[in-house]
Amino acid sequence: MSPHLTELILPVAMAVAAGLVGAFALMRRMALASDALSHVALPGIGIALALRLNPVLGGLAALFVGVVLVWAIERKTLLPTEAIIGVIFSAALAIGSMLTSGEDLIEALFGASRAPGTAEAMLGLITAAAVSAFIVRARNRLVITLISPDLAATAGVNVERLNLAFLLAFAFAIALGLRYLGVLLMGSLLIIPAATAKHLAGSLTSMLLISVGFAVGSTIAGAVLAPIVHVEVGAAVIVIAAAAFFVSLPLRRPA
Repeated sequence: MSPHLTELILPVAMAVAAGLVGAFALMRRMALASDALSHVALPGIGIALALRLNPVLGGLAALFVGVVLVWAIERKTLLPTEAIIGVIFSAALAIGSMLTSGEDLIEALFGASRAPGTAEAMLGLITAAAVSAFIVRARNRLVITLISPDLAATAGVNVERLNLAFLLAFAFAIALGLRYLGVLLMGSLLIIPAATAKHLAGSLTSMLLISVGFAVGSTIAGAVLAPIVHVEVGAAVIVIAAAAFFVSLPLRRPA
């Protein structure tokens, strides 16, 4: 196995998780919220850098706290999820910008091309596998909950627990991409492939497969082309994903 191929294993695992989570985020009308939620990682990254810790772990911790806070406020107030995320995002962005500056801020926002260490890579692969397995196993419960929470509860689904589990999977999917895409671009990898899949797919299964396919394809193509055209990998990945979305528009399935 070549070193280049080895370095692609974690980004591909990240893309698989992003494609699966993004499909349900889009169905839950969280397209804009996904981008906002990724910014919640910024204060954690800033604190981790100040303490000389791994910034990805700091970002993950901040995302975990942010998601639990969103879930708790949603339960108490019944405000829409995207509204709560918008408030927390604004506060997190302001705090993060005060804690991080210079080159560290640029890397936090747009990602870095440095390869992860062995421990981080293993943790990332395990996390990606767990997130992907959760979405695949819970897909029917997630769909029923989307259609009717009352119907889901009648069918024995713990709706509140499922919503929390999905938000945590969402946060972990974002954390997986912080090193490669940063807090500004990771939300885009969740939503753009899912949006492409939505107008091409004829079923839930095909939507999940197409979303994963475009996420993985964009990630690999971006990693290969970025050094050739001398741009950052994260930017290349998202540009390719967006280009695939626009190219696919004429292939839209009839309503």
